[in-house]
Amino acid sequence: MQLFIFIVGLAALILIHEFGHFIAARLLKVEVEEFGIGFPPRLVKLFEHKGTIFSLNWIPLGGFVRPKGENDPSIPGGLAAASPWVRLGVLFAGPVMNILVGVILAVALFYSIGERVTDKVLVRYVTDGSPSAEAGLQANDLFVSVNQQPIASIEILVAIIEENLGKPIEVVVQRGDQIITTQLTPRSDPPEGEGPMGVGLTNPTRPIGLSNAFSQGLTASYENVRGILLLPVRVFNGESQPGEARLVGYKGMFDIFQELRNPLWFFMAISFSLGIMNLLPIPALDGGRILLTFPEIIVRRRIPPRYENFIHAAGFALLLLLLIYINLQDFLNPIQLP
Repeated sequence: MQLFIFIVGLAALILIHEFGHFIAARLLKVEVEEFGIGFPPRLVKLFEHKGTIFSLNWIPLGGFVRPKGENDPSIPGGLAAASPWVRLGVLFAGPVMNILVGVILAVALFYSIGERVTDKVLVRYVTDGSPSAEAGLQANDLFVSVNQQPIASIEILVAIIEENLGKPIEVVVQRGDQIITTQLTPRSDPPEGEGPMGVGLTNPTRPIGLSNAFSQGLTASYENVRGILLLPVRVFNGESQPGEARLVGYKGMFDIFQELRNPLWFFMAISFSLGIMNLLPIPALDGGRILLTFPEIIVRRRIPPRYENFIHAAGFALLLLLLIYINLQDFLNPIQLP
């Protein structure tokens, strides 16, 4: 089921990107020959509307838009024959649509999940055979105190546990309306990835209104986009490890997806990444096409189509090689998740 959700969600984000191009082209009077769900070869022609074929294709990993005269300015009504401002509008629309969807997902997440109550600590999960499991702790138990010290944050709980490794401690938790007191001994040498108690810790959440969700969603969106843009700078300055800026392929993304409790966090981050990455001035990407449109606006001279098409073809070939390399690295050198 996780794999199905991953594929459908990723395909939907790519399709949304292409739908942005399609809507902008229609609004700006650029003719569109085909809007495809999935990638060719074509499975079936669904219908035709206003000269555009809507098709369903065999490879279910996104979609595509084929504007009329995309690379040939001699074709009337086509994209390449349109003014540079029209072309910019169509090119920007895909990434903007991804960023907009990222914001919508962020707002929806905060509205549905609520905000964290940072002065309370909740058991997220209990590892089988761990001290916490033997003491009878359960997921969603709320820590009240440890050794008679009130627990007002995850940091306080972790500090108390670190001070009592190998020593019996008294743990008081709230389970529904019940207050339960038990004892356990934190391990000084726990199995890798389990921790002394063998529990996952988190903060509980409380509902928030739509206005607060909108405000927090916008803040999270800003921080997400800012983080993507500043990551190379942080790596260069030594503030982040190179591994944090590593590109991952489909397997790497799925590995990350499996570790998240709410898939919407993943799709929000990917939507922002798709929007920002497509705006990079790299040939064959939207950003590369946008960059090559500026000379026509600034000096009123267009780059000859044959040169522009060659640049994009070369860029596409290099991107394809990079994509193959990244996906191979997912298997040869898998990402290390915390």
